[in-house]
Parts: sequence; structure tokens; C-alpha cells
Amino acid sequence: MNASRLDAALARAQDAKADIELLRDALAIESVTGNETPFARFLESRMGDLDFETGRGEFLEGRENVWGVSASEGAGANLMIVGHSDVVHTRGWKEHWRDDPRSDPFAGTERDGRIWGRGASDLKGGICAAVAGLRLLRKAGCHPAGSVTLAFVGDEESGEPGTGVSAGARDLVRRVRSGEIAKPDFAIYVEPTKLDVYVAQIGFFIAEITVTGKTAYFGTPELGVDALKATHGILSRIWAHGATLADGPSHELVGKSSILVTGITGGGFVAVPGQCRLSLIRALRPGENMDEAVADFEAAVATAEQAEGISVSIDYPAGRDHDMGGSPVEIARDTPACSLLQACIRRMRPDAGRIGGASYWSEMPFLVNGIGCPAVYCAPGDIAVAHTFEERIEIEEYLAAVRVFALFVAMFCGLSERSPLT
Repeated sequence: MNASRLDAALARAQDAKADIELLRDALAIESVTGNETPFARFLESRMGDLDFETGRGEFLEGRENVWGVSASEGAGANLMIVGHSDVVHTRGWKEHWRDDPRSDPFAGTERDGRIWGRGASDLKGGICAAVAGLRLLRKAGCHPAGSVTLAFVGDEESGEPGTGVSAGARDLVRRVRSGEIAKPDFAIYVEPTKLDVYVAQIGFFIAEITVTGKTAYFGTPELGVDALKATHGILSRIWAHGATLADGPSHELVGKSSILVTGITGGGFVAVPGQCRLSLIRALRPGENMDEAVADFEAAVATAEQAEGISVSIDYPAGRDHDMGGSPVEIARDTPACSLLQACIRRMRPDAGRIGGASYWSEMPFLVNGIGCPAVYCAPGDIAVAHTFEERIEIEEYLAAVRVFALFVAMFCGLSERSPLT
């Protein structure tokens, strides 16, 4: 296959206006976590336009995943492109922008060479670039020899009560393991990377600690047991544990492990505080074991000196692929598909395509560990503006990503004999 000829054919065939319209149509559909189904149905329709064999199913009552598979036209590899269909809330967005045209978070406002709106970067830009890339490949007369699976899952984002536990990703894994959806040879999860290739990501667990003592009137403090004072000792041990992590090994792509206390509440009356709660998040670098990290953390908390009458309980509310949290993950940087993806990106964006690691957590472990498929994060958009009132995507980067996905599908899956550029 002549990559230069294919580059030129894709550039000629691209309809930038239609690609932007696809993204704006996607942004117009409110899909805050818990309300993924309308956007899933939209994606099902777009995959149907590409003659994909589509399927959908509930991962929780009233909430649907959707997927589609292209027809295989020869002996080629199977690629899966995955993205989450939910976005975070927009509370405060309109107030932030007031009379600005960007005040509607679902309008997909175009300004200064960017598309603004909730999900523009995280990650409807990546989803639409993949769908538009397959549409572009077809428009150029090219048909993959292997197969392409598009899988869009809900419940990735946290922040809404009772949601954000990767129920959609769990359902996808179940369907792959059962054979309902074919296991891919390689997968791209379209979290925003500014079109770099992330082969590693951090892991995490969230811990909520409840320290219980006994309240008493301030004039008779000897009758109480001060939970806040006990919490001070626990905080000191947590921070000491954090210092140990900071002095420990560093991963080349994601840095050091860390622990951060994110919130504390206690007391509130003119009395001895009878209870105190604190929350924290622990980041794991690739190679760390979740169970061992939790055990080390609990051991550090347990060494805090406690007064008689103090009890301490710890909960882990953010189980993902692991009961305690989300696992770190990494694949080999010299995986051939990664090198090919880098090459495709650099043909379109010479300043992108760097190998990197994600300082955020998403659902790559479900692919790498859950179904044994090498996977990366790669998509247009900047994670730094995700979840903020500044969420946007660069139009030129998005349009380049459309061509990148088209080229990579052709190079990775191969092209059938009826494609003109084989």
C-alpha cells in the first residue's frame, strides 16, 4: 500500500464541513452520566450509515452501550476503537459564560478556530474523529480487509450520585469474553491526548476514613473523646506515607506515586468533636500492585497513636476494574501497532505522535487486563480543559485526527482487493 497516495486521496476526499457538523450534532445531545442512551442511539445511527452491523444492550437499567462491526473483506487484523458516551455535568456553565455565545454548553459554538462545549475534548471529539475517519476512508473508495469494531460505553465519568463505576466497560468485557463481540488485536481508547500515543496510565484508589470518638460539652471536655485530635495523628501518618512515596521510584511516563488528602469535615458544635471524616486519593504508577498499595496505606494509618475510645473505619467507594479502585496499566512502547499509529499521526501532524503516559485514569485496564488486548489512548483534544468551563477542541487538530484514524485503519487492517489504492 502506498501511504503517500493514500494520504493524498484522504486529503482530497475529506469534507471538513461535514466532519465539523458531526461533532456539533454529537455535542448537542446532553449525555451527562446516567443519560447516555440518547447519544448511544445517535452513534448507532451513524454506524448504520457506514453499513456496520450494530448492536446495543443495557449495562444498567435504562442505560445502553452500543457497538458496531464492519464487514471483513479479507485476511486482516481486527481493530477496536472505544470511547465513553457520557460527559460530566454542566452546573455553573451558563453562569460562567453569561451573555457569551459559549453560554450554551451543548451548542458546539465555533470561535477562534475551536469548537466549545461539554464533551468537545472529553471525549466526543475523539469519538467523532473515529466515526468520521471511517466515513472518509469509505468516501475515498477504500474498504478494510480486516474488521473494525466501534464500542461506545457509558458510566466512565464520576461525579453523579450512584454512577461512575465503569459499569459500561464491565459489560463490554463480558460481551467480548462471551464471544458476542470479537476480541480485537489492538484497541484505541479515544481519551484526549493532543494526538500523542499514551501507552501507560496511573492507577488510583479513593479512601474515606471515618474517625469516631465521643462528643461532650466544651465545659466538660474530659467526658468526651476528641475525634479531631485523633484525626490529626492519622493525617500526620498519611503525610509521612506520602513523603515515602515521593522518595520512591518514578515512572518515566507518569512520574511518582502519591497520596493527597482531598477533604476533611468534623465537629461543628461548641463541643468536643465526636466524629471526623477525611477523604484522600492515592495514585499508583504502572507496576504497583493495588492490594499491596492498599495494605501499605492501611498499615500507615494503623500506626497512628490513638486514644482509648477512638474507632477508625475505612471505605473504598470508587471501585473500577479492581474492588478498591482503578489499576495502573502499561503496554510495551515498541508494540508494532503503536509504532504504526505514531507514523500515521506524524504524516498528518509532525509535531504530535509522541509516546506518553496518562496522568489521569480511564478504562484502558479493562482492555489490557480484562480481555488481554494491547491498547493505547489516542485522540484529539486536551485533557487539561476537560471537566472545566473552558472545554473546547482545536478544529484543525480534530480534522487531522479524522485523517489519522482513516489512515491507521487502512494500514493496520489492510485494504481489500476492491480498494483502488491497494
